[in-house]
Amino acid sequence: MCWTPHATVATIVERDGRFLLVEEISDGQRVINQPAGHVEEHETILAAAVRETLEETRWHVVPEHLVGLYTYRAPSNGVTYYRFCYTARALSEDPTARLDSDIVRAIWLTREELAARHEQLRSPLVLRCIDDYLAGRRFPLDFVVEHSETPSTPL
Repeated sequence: MCWTPHATVATIVERDGRFLLVEEISDGQRVINQPAGHVEEHETILAAAVRETLEETRWHVVPEHLVGLYTYRAPSNGVTYYRFCYTARALSEDPTARLDSDIVRAIWLTREELAARHEQLRSPLVLRCIDDYLAGRRFPLDFVVEHSETPSTPL
């Protein structure tokens, strides 16, 4: 058996003390998560964060910082997820954009409102990422180095 971790992204968008989150269906349950999803083949991690945020919330965003790289082994399926969590600034909402099929709606919640709904969190990483963000944890975007296929001068 081959162990295959999943590379995922999540985006923290804060506006006026509220965080952009999604209600989505996962394993038949309605759960709350940051805009998040898998990195697709040939896609940069930053591009995945921007794309997933738009597809799940209808919001165009610009990434500003890396909050952290988190690992989580989901008890429901045994899959290990590597989550690159970014902060982003909301630019504009596109009301004509189509939401992913498993997304119920995008919602803005305070940290306290989110914590009160802890039983609905898709994983413990949802609140952990926000708490790290609120604690001031930030890394520059170039902290994550993605190899390019473009020829370059050897180091």
